[in-house]
Amino acid sequence: MSRVYNFCAGPCTLPLPVLEAVRDELVDFRGTGMSLIELSHRSPAYEDVHEEAIASFRQVFGVPEDFEVLFLQGGATLLFSTVPMNLVAEGEPVAYVRSGTWGRTAEQDAAVFADAYPAWDGAPHGYTRMPRVDELEIRPGTRYLHVTSNETIEGIRVSAFPDVGVPLVADMSSDYLSRPIPWERFDLVYGGAQKNLGPAGLAVVVVRRERLGEPPRPLGSYLRFDLHAERRSLLNTPPMFAIYVMGKVLAWIRSMGGVEAMERRAAERSGRIYAAIDTSDGFYRSPVDRADRSHMNVVFRLPTEELEAAFLRAAEAEGLVNLKGHRSVGGIRASVYNAMPDEGVDALVTFMRAFAEQRA
Repeated sequence: MSRVYNFCAGPCTLPLPVLEAVRDELVDFRGTGMSLIELSHRSPAYEDVHEEAIASFRQVFGVPEDFEVLFLQGGATLLFSTVPMNLVAEGEPVAYVRSGTWGRTAEQDAAVFADAYPAWDGAPHGYTRMPRVDELEIRPGTRYLHVTSNETIEGIRVSAFPDVGVPLVADMSSDYLSRPIPWERFDLVYGGAQKNLGPAGLAVVVVRRERLGEPPRPLGSYLRFDLHAERRSLLNTPPMFAIYVMGKVLAWIRSMGGVEAMERRAAERSGRIYAAIDTSDGFYRSPVDRADRSHMNVVFRLPTEELEAAFLRAAEAEGLVNLKGHRSVGGIRASVYNAMPDEGVDALVTFMRAFAEQRA
């Protein structure tokens, strides 16, 4: 078998040692005589996996003791709604940064349950940059400021989390555990697992414990963060397989040097691709302001759509797959999440330079 280099924006590549370990344990998990996906979520064997994953996430991400770690289903998209459901009283204003596709969507869903307003709108800038702190407009009484730390589609990132006098809430789906964060500024952090943590089907919420309690509106039990915290994310059958794989990914991150090492690798590896773009004499073009370029999702264009199509065909023939930009924006997108091997980045950069020499 020859594995390709998978630059998909999600679900995406996972560390090969993790995949091999999962393969070896799939049929007979830890001597139980059955697969983990056949176990009861109340069994001692699975409870060990569950508690290990919670402890590992807390340790690897440096989560303070006054925060709860919740494993939930529904992905970040469901959390666009359940975060304001749990944190915001009726009529209480909440601020959102409209930084791109996911920032806009989060605000739209929050507006169903709260007085959500834009603290800044990236539309006039073509969603090519993030706001400066002095551009954020926060109304009196605002409950929180929501930011999307990395816009997967537009390829921009929050380079430094703002300190604006109100708590932050962040969707970190596409750069979860690729960078440390200043926890003292946050009330809640959330994201889907399918970029940097494991397979699809799991979302992880980290919420300040003092913000939990009776929600400000009647909610069904699954929608209540406080009940999930009380039951250690075992209120119902959790996404067991995704949690199990995530535990192995967390161990891999720890073995690689932790979140700080992931941050250094992300900056260095994305930097190599940006260097190939910037030194191509205009053959490749990044639409993103340099200060806000994503370290996870490198987006760029070629002179024509015909050349972009040829680039994608030739790249796939070289084992460089899933480089097509999102259908809403087109172009090329190379997602270099934590598990992307360095060799994959090297292969892409080599290919980009050769293609530019042939077609320029």
